[in-house]
Amino acid sequence: MNSQADQPALNAPVWDIPVAVIGGGPAGLMAAEVLQAQGHVVHLFDAMPSAGRKFLLAGKGGLNISHAEPAALFATRYAARTALLAPLLDAFPVDALRSWVRGLGLDTFVGSSGRIFPIEMKSAPLLRAWLHRLRHPASGHPVQFHMRHRWTGWDAAKRWVFTAPGGPVCVQATAVVLALGGGSWARLGSDGAWVAQLQAAGVDVAPLLPSNCGFDVLDGWSSFFAQRFAGKPLKTVALEIPLAPGAAPWRRKGEMVATATGVEGTLVYAASALLRDALARDGQAGFLLDLLPDLPLERVRAEISHPRGARSLASHLKSRLRLDGIKSALLHELLPKAVFENPDALAAAIKALPVRLTATRPLDEAISSAGGVRFEALSAELMTGIPGVFCAGEMLDWEAPTGGYLLHACLATGHRAGDGAHCFLAGCALRKP
Repeated sequence: MNSQADQPALNAPVWDIPVAVIGGGPAGLMAAEVLQAQGHVVHLFDAMPSAGRKFLLAGKGGLNISHAEPAALFATRYAARTALLAPLLDAFPVDALRSWVRGLGLDTFVGSSGRIFPIEMKSAPLLRAWLHRLRHPASGHPVQFHMRHRWTGWDAAKRWVFTAPGGPVCVQATAVVLALGGGSWARLGSDGAWVAQLQAAGVDVAPLLPSNCGFDVLDGWSSFFAQRFAGKPLKTVALEIPLAPGAAPWRRKGEMVATATGVEGTLVYAASALLRDALARDGQAGFLLDLLPDLPLERVRAEISHPRGARSLASHLKSRLRLDGIKSALLHELLPKAVFENPDALAAAIKALPVRLTATRPLDEAISSAGGVRFEALSAELMTGIPGVFCAGEMLDWEAPTGGYLLHACLATGHRAGDGAHCFLAGCALRKP
């Protein structure tokens, strides 16, 4: 095991422990809990002052823990990684996840969209109850938390080296679960610094890319539009992406938000993987925006063509189609003036307004990241080619839309990695990567 981060770490204390979990997000905490339940003394290390910081922020407005749709459909949300993640999700299904939450003294409910939330809605009560149980278990050993301990690589003796408030610390562990997060929201701990370290150690890692991210529009918005409408929602619209010839287009109804440079929001996040990959492949990407998805084209055309007398076109569109505000401004932002003089062309644009994109927003702004440790480099138990070293959570090479899929997969992979580390410590036979 070689790493560019190899260092002598002279005069550093050495801790000899059976198992370490590096990363205090949902995947790492779940791995620690699984190992604790098997009777292991678990030491958990995290670079931040407290555990679950990204988890707390993500659930501040409402903690979406999973989705109640059928398991077969649920698994497809992971696109190219469906076949690989399905067994892990089957081992920790929705019912098991909801039961786990109830075990923390909280209940859950299914919202009208099918998303599953804890009754309290926020992430803080769940995290507090979880950390309390890890520190004060009904049986077994408390998890030992070591905060402000940042993993920096290995020393010459292949021990894990951490920077800590009291100086560097070397850790000799029989099994290690890495749950270091992806590359978004670096200020909360997911900075992707581990990529170079693992690649240098021979672990196959796909480049980290933004997922569930916003995009910049081609040539940017006008100063008027950006100043007036940045942060404003586009409600009840449909986003459509043409696919291969003969294939049905990708289409979804929802809402999105205009930003100072482009677009973001739930609808954009759902399409982000398709749009990001098109940008990488073709150097350009875009989508068609249906501003009135509940009305057919013929109705829109008829309302536009209705006599308007002395009224302005803007007043006419507002009266006949309730088309005003940001939707009206977006038409003027993206269409040439001649289109507004042609009812047929204007109706077609309202139903399929081309929005051209030039780039994703930076990785650190994304809700999550794609890329990471490739599953092909891992055993079924998520062990890397380094014996006894497992990976879990967002640092694995998968992505999913928002809606509970991200958190559920982080917990499921943490569960599998914790179980794999237990088997390794117990001397069970593991399938080699």
